[in-house]
Amino acid sequence: QVQLVESGGGLVQPGGSLRLSCVASGSIFSINAMGWYRQAPGKERELVADISSGGSTNYADSVKGRFTISRDNAKNTLYLQMNSLKPEDTAVYYCNVEVITTARVWKDYWGQGTQVTVSS
Repeated sequence: QVQLVESGGGLVQPGGSLRLSCVASGSIFSINAMGWYRQAPGKERELVADISSGGSTNYADSVKGRFTISRDNAKNTLYLQMNSLKPEDTAVYYCNVEVITTARVWKDYWGQGTQVTVSS
């Protein structure tokens, strides 16, 4: 089994910053792509940013230039640095990890979600 633990969410004023973390642990042989998604009330879950095992990144247009995704492969950890936050960034943020387990099975895992609220 694989566990994902997210942290770093909270309440921040517009223009502020937050850094999200997602740590993967358990029966991991290797990790492929990792990504952050978000879901606002009444809306569908959407991709925020993802990063390949080689470090290639992809961002939603709405966060380009403000958010930075990164990963520490030695620690099986994913990060999302969020700057210049806007009220429309308010959502529950989820990490998603593509894992090859120690049983050599490819599986897709989701974190429990962390709330980000941008409000004055």
